[in-house]
Amino acid sequence: MKPYRINELASKYVEYDMIQTYTELPAFPDPRLRLLHAVLNEHGALAPKSELYSLVVSLVQLGMDTHDLIDTEENRRSEKEMRARQLKVLAGDYFSSRFYSLLSQAGQISMISKISTAVCEVNRLKMDLYIKMQQSKLKAEDYLNKLTRLKSEMFQLFAEMMEGAFVKLWPEMLQDVSRCEAVLDEMERFDSSSRFYQSWAYWHVMQEGTPDEQQRLADKPEPSLIYDLLGKYELQSRLVSKLKHAADNLRSTAAKLESDQLKKVVQDLADSFLEKMAAHTSA
Repeated sequence: MKPYRINELASKYVEYDMIQTYTELPAFPDPRLRLLHAVLNEHGALAPKSELYSLVVSLVQLGMDTHDLIDTEENRRSEKEMRARQLKVLAGDYFSSRFYSLLSQAGQISMISKISTAVCEVNRLKMDLYIKMQQSKLKAEDYLNKLTRLKSEMFQLFAEMMEGAFVKLWPEMLQDVSRCEAVLDEMERFDSSSRFYQSWAYWHVMQEGTPDEQQRLADKPEPSLIYDLLGKYELQSRLVSKLKHAADNLRSTAAKLESDQLKKVVQDLADSFLEKMAAHTSA
């Protein structure tokens, strides 16, 4: 199996001084990429292209995630804020465009079409989610399921290329890895009152909370209110349970794998999610 170095390869396109100085980028989708790279290496015909496919998917995903960070509110911004916003737009466009040139140079024209189709589907899913959020028609579990699918959709395009046991195991592993990532993201949103808005915890309280709590949440909640709600509705422990369940599923799937190398990659991913969860809860 080729060693994993996708983040190193992607740094060539990501680490620009202008971007690092004036704006922030989203987290690199490392767990999903580690899984993809390892699984592709188990397929004889796909193994030689494991790095190329993983790299282009990383850049497309990073481009879409960067665009998601763009502030769409029509407020007055400082020059620094405007520059950061403009750089997010440009950076997202640049990352997304690189997959065309990388694949065309490698003669992988059909893969360009597949990735473009996947991007369209991701955007459709985002619009569906945003509309339901605006209409306040979301249940907390539905929200988390949609987030999980958004994270997995770009990687799901490889399902039709899988062979043997991976026809069934690839979607299962991808689902569990994406859900772990989604849950960890939601746990981090506890730390900020601005990010708490329309998070999984927000939708849970809007579903289960009192009318007074729901009203106070809709009016930009104070940190003290969020702290009280975290305890009253055991929001952190609920997410911990969801993450442990997904990580356990991932370990169970790993036990079914024939390749010891791939089994280790998947088990290490499950362990890393639990370690991150423990670090966050202890903090």
